[in-house]
Amino acid sequence: MNRVYEFLKKAGVYYLATVEKDQPRVRPFGTINEFEGKLYIQTGKVKPTSHQLMENSKAEICAFIGDSWIRIACRLIEDDRFEAKKSMLDAYPNLRNMYSENDGNTQVFYMEEAEATVSSFGKAPEIIKF
Repeated sequence: MNRVYEFLKKAGVYYLATVEKDQPRVRPFGTINEFEGKLYIQTGKVKPTSHQLMENSKAEICAFIGDSWIRIACRLIEDDRFEAKKSMLDAYPNLRNMYSENDGNTQVFYMEEAEATVSSFGKAPEIIKF
């Protein structure tokens, strides 16, 4: 899991794919946080991403650095605890001008049933399950 966390942190931006009815939806994200041994992302409950994940928790994440890329297939499970939200916002203090732990909008999800594939040109893919 640490390799996945470090890859996403270094990339800075990753792309999160969700499903809305029968249509894939992809958008850039930048939050990744390790909390209690799990990897978390953050969004707002008012955003389409939130609604899509509440309907269908299956998601994929993709990022690219140099000649390597990572794809993560997982379920994103909501963690509504204050501590999980605080950990994310402490890791990304720039979000505090838009979110707080108690605003009723801040939402964090952790990766479950996750399988990451790290690939690069000319090398065999590395599979990481966490």
